[in-house]
Amino acid sequence: MPERTHSTPPRTLAEALRTRDDASLEALLRARPDLLTPVPGDIGALATRAGTRASVIRALEHLDRFTLQTAEALAVAPDPAPYPALLALMGGDDCDPVVEAELPGAVGVLREQALIWGADDRLRLVRTARELLAPSPTHPSPTGLGPTVAEATVGMSPGRVQEIVTAVGLSGTHDSVSAVAALTALFTDRQRMSALLDEAPVESLNVLSRLVWGPPYGEVTADPTRPVRWLRDHGLLLPASARTVVLPREAALHLRAGRAHRSTEPRPPTVAPARDYGPQAVDAAAAGQAFVALDTIEELLKDWNEGGPAVLRSGGLSVRDLKRTAAALDCTEQLAAFWVELAYAAGLLATDGGGGTSRALKATGDDERFAATPFYDAWLESPAQDRWADLVTAWLTATRTPGLIGGLDAKGRALSTLGPDLDRSAAPEVRRRVLALMATLPAGTAPEPESLLARLRWERPVRGTTAGRGAGQSSAADIAAARYSHGATAVGDLRSRIAQWTMNETELLGITGRGALATHGRALLGGAEPGGGAGPTAAPTSAELTTARARAAEALAPLIPVPLDHVLLQADLTAVAPGPLERPLAELLGVAADIESKGGATVYRFTGGSVRRALDAGQTASDLHAFLATHSRTPVPQPLTYLIDDVARRHGHLRVGAASSYVRCDDDAVLSEILADTRSQSLRLRRLAPTVLAAQADPGELLEGLRSMGFAPAAESAEGDVLITRADAYRTPPRSAPVPVPEGPPVPDDTLLGAALRAIRAGDTAATVVHKPVPEQGDLPRTPAAETLATVQAAAMTGAALWIGYVNADGAASRRVIAPVRVEGGFVTAYDHTADDVRTYPLHRITGVAELTDDPA
Repeated sequence: MPERTHSTPPRTLAEALRTRDDASLEALLRARPDLLTPVPGDIGALATRAGTRASVIRALEHLDRFTLQTAEALAVAPDPAPYPALLALMGGDDCDPVVEAELPGAVGVLREQALIWGADDRLRLVRTARELLAPSPTHPSPTGLGPTVAEATVGMSPGRVQEIVTAVGLSGTHDSVSAVAALTALFTDRQRMSALLDEAPVESLNVLSRLVWGPPYGEVTADPTRPVRWLRDHGLLLPASARTVVLPREAALHLRAGRAHRSTEPRPPTVAPARDYGPQAVDAAAAGQAFVALDTIEELLKDWNEGGPAVLRSGGLSVRDLKRTAAALDCTEQLAAFWVELAYAAGLLATDGGGGTSRALKATGDDERFAATPFYDAWLESPAQDRWADLVTAWLTATRTPGLIGGLDAKGRALSTLGPDLDRSAAPEVRRRVLALMATLPAGTAPEPESLLARLRWERPVRGTTAGRGAGQSSAADIAAARYSHGATAVGDLRSRIAQWTMNETELLGITGRGALATHGRALLGGAEPGGGAGPTAAPTSAELTTARARAAEALAPLIPVPLDHVLLQADLTAVAPGPLERPLAELLGVAADIESKGGATVYRFTGGSVRRALDAGQTASDLHAFLATHSRTPVPQPLTYLIDDVARRHGHLRVGAASSYVRCDDDAVLSEILADTRSQSLRLRRLAPTVLAAQADPGELLEGLRSMGFAPAAESAEGDVLITRADAYRTPPRSAPVPVPEGPPVPDDTLLGAALRAIRAGDTAATVVHKPVPEQGDLPRTPAAETLATVQAAAMTGAALWIGYVNADGAASRRVIAPVRVEGGFVTAYDHTADDVRTYPLHRITGVAELTDDPA
């Protein structure tokens, strides 16, 4: 291979990459981590992978709007394109100074990511990107431009080409090639093109105005109108098919004053403030909502404490169970789905796999169902700020997207809560970016939602919605995603919908208050500069996430109200909790009374049924009296004392057991009263003895039936003891939180980047530099063991390639070219260029080493 000099322009992308230094290649691999999976063998393999369709699509989808517009302009520019030609396409005849100032940065990003290569006088867009962005009859350009005159006249008869040349006032030529070149020169000459258009009828100019910004294609009849016929005769409309014409690119650029795009956006839109509420008001509102979020999650899992709904055969929660859960939480079904998904993402609930653990009286059966996990019990014992931090950290990193619930998947099936197909890998990045953009505003200031969405759309535009793109050009995945949302802002703009959901969810979780980011919400971003760059916020490492979580919990702690140890009893059989209660008090009060209303203060009401529920749970009348006297700041009202004593006096007077079931009572008059009551007919009772009645109903049905008649029976064991019907917790086997689905390969760390670059450089050296013949197999390098170890270690640090003599386990000797990556434990791990693979060799089997550039003989 002939040696290249720095003055010789690169002829391929691989040659351009070889001229880069390590820092530039590291930037490429960080921006496009998919190129490292697996590690390329040399620069040529890296260039090939960088030009594959999947990799180029991923890279284009991560460009901001202006950089993508720059790539789109290069797709319709001559190949190669000098920088002035690109600037003319981006800025037009009257170039905006802002475009001129920002264009070098966009070109630098494209060059860094290996989407373009070559010097500024010969900019080349990689072939795959040009194919994706360049116009064609089935794929109009994002710029709205059509094919060139040369491309549009392919297949046209020479006579027809000569007719067009003559019609526009040009001299006839001997061949079609020169005729097309003359027509192209006319359309690119501003003065002559203006003179030609001055001759056009007004109606013809109106036709051109409808095509100039795209789509450039139009249908014509067999007998076109006079304006269309004039355009066709003068080559301003060229045939694309039997009934379709197209506006040539050169003519469209003249009509656009040289611009490839109707409008360019060289700088990101700013996030506008909506209203300043003040930091204290925002923090107070957010902290209050954070406490509501914790209370809602506890209420949800308390409702599922004895075993939640069954799992659908296709996975997920049924619509009926979601409605019941929404009624229990007193919220909408969509909001209930969000809380359920949040508890699932935090590892607080999961499926039991048909084998949960419970000590409950009634078996739950073998059907798979949702239930709280063992982690939930430990979570309940944590301080409120730590529990909140667990929830928001899980939400921030989860790829499951509750906003999709209720929509349809790509196959038209309904997406259910806790079901499959809810993962969207872009969700964590969008959530963090929304918080980062909110953090750019002063503390206590809420952003204008539409300006925030506009900024996000600039940072990651949807392919197919840039200026001039024709309808129907979105990808199939984007179109399918659009069906998930109700009232989407743009076809396929899933990121905008996730951002809208994020703004609502941050308010529900107490990360924001009144739409503004709270102090503890800012702490979730860690030490990163909020909104410091135009691009997306990088995903945090686990250590950074742990630190941010601790900071957020610490910031929230002073804002969380201290739990109270008292209530206010009132004469109307109600108890008022003026704030959050300590857990033991809240749990017992929740059993002995019914919640009547919530808000700043919770109102509990004592009824005969609630008192009986407390007695069924093992409490006695004296326990309840002592409990109320201890925890009430007001005297215990006499009506409440009488209610407890009256229910306790009748509680357990009747005993129910299994015969199928039976009722026994020491007072035979009570049993006679039951038999005489017409409401007992459904229980099919009969007297077995003066103090015993038998029933064909099961014990549970008999208990409920007698209670509905106004009695207070107690369940009885086989030994005659009263059964305490405390609701034992039903828990799943140990389960971990769902693992987020990554958007792509993770960004490599410094260690992996260094090792990969050494392997790539060494492989490229072996492929392009080494020209010496391999010596005979018997002539192996011979070096002492200490020298061998030192040379290999030095090569691992510098990235140098080595010849080694190696003897395998069978005694066969060979020579190999390796690029050492790591030396430890008596082994060397290296990229073996002979085998084109990464291998590990025992050092004691290496007979010797020699520098690659040295003469091994």
